[in-house]
Amino acid sequence: MEHDTRNVVMVRFGEIFLKSEPVRREFINRLRDNIRASLNDPDDHVTITITRSRILVSSQSPRDLISPLSKIFGIVDIAPVSICESTINGLCSTALRVAQGRLMPHMRFAVRARREGVDGFTSQELAARIGSSIMNCIPDLKVDLTCPEYEIFVEARKEGGLVYDIRIPGPGGLPYGTQGKALALISAGIDSPVAAWLMMRRGVRLVLLHLDPGRFGGVDIGRNLTRNIAQLSHWIPGLDLVALIIPAEPMYATLMHVSEPKYRCVLCKRVMLELAMLCAQENGCEGIITGDNLGQVATQTLHNLATLSAGVDIPIYRPLIGYDKEEIITLARKIGTFALDSGDTSCAVLPSRPVTKSEVGRINTLMDELDLRSVFGDLLRSSRKIMVRNGIVKEG
Repeated sequence: MEHDTRNVVMVRFGEIFLKSEPVRREFINRLRDNIRASLNDPDDHVTITITRSRILVSSQSPRDLISPLSKIFGIVDIAPVSICESTINGLCSTALRVAQGRLMPHMRFAVRARREGVDGFTSQELAARIGSSIMNCIPDLKVDLTCPEYEIFVEARKEGGLVYDIRIPGPGGLPYGTQGKALALISAGIDSPVAAWLMMRRGVRLVLLHLDPGRFGGVDIGRNLTRNIAQLSHWIPGLDLVALIIPAEPMYATLMHVSEPKYRCVLCKRVMLELAMLCAQENGCEGIITGDNLGQVATQTLHNLATLSAGVDIPIYRPLIGYDKEEIITLARKIGTFALDSGDTSCAVLPSRPVTKSEVGRINTLMDELDLRSVFGDLLRSSRKIMVRNGIVKEG
């Protein structure tokens, strides 16, 4: 291997390593494909090398790798690395040169060494030799393995030695696309984008669905929805995120004529789920994802959630069910979908006192009285598809 390039970024993955050999190979290949898609390199100047527990990505512009790689699901962290021979002398000289760039006199430091497939010395011996070499060249240093101000990581591997002192966290999880496809209800609010992101992080490929309320919704819903979808797309760089938009104003208008207004919210959510089920079946999706959070609003009581689920024949996944609101907001900030001022996202269908305990039979009766399912065909036919890649929206 070359003595030192720093044109290589090392990718570490986590639980993929625990899978069986065939599954691990499948997941790593998908991760490699997602990495390749994220780098947008039409001239193929990027080289991706897969080892048993690491992926090495080399490029003429390694700094350009940092941002996309740090957003890819399945990656625990990334590090710009210096490459050398997997010998004590080679690792010592490279580690010293890397440390001299950031380690200053009087600092507390630690050497984190590991060895895999290399004989002739132990990890402890390697760390001790490197630590001594650094202390001999930089005065007044103190070894502190518990709370160092500076850490340098050294890996002796049969593929070559790796030395680095920066680790940039990735999102973790599983590679996007390894866990099938699901349809996620998406809104202009806080919860549903977070729920979608959590399932994306677990490897689920998404189709998003939004029911546009038209004149029954606030004027800023469209703007916020576009922002939410665009931000989610940044977490699958280089890949398309598909969103279906259904102009649902006729459905909302029908809901305004229900004989018992307190049921409007439950009926609205029931219609959303039934439409989502039809869209999921049309798009080959294996379930529905919602932003339901237990007890947050009237439709999200245990009683109403049970009533709503009874009308849907495919699985409903609710990844936020046990979160509190502050936890959801923290995640939304991390994802990039949280807005301090969301503007007008009101709903004109909301009754003054929505029901918190509904019965399946009563909801079915009201659905039939309003003949809500009769508009499903028209609503589905009027849907439009948008594709989002790297935050850029285009019609599908």
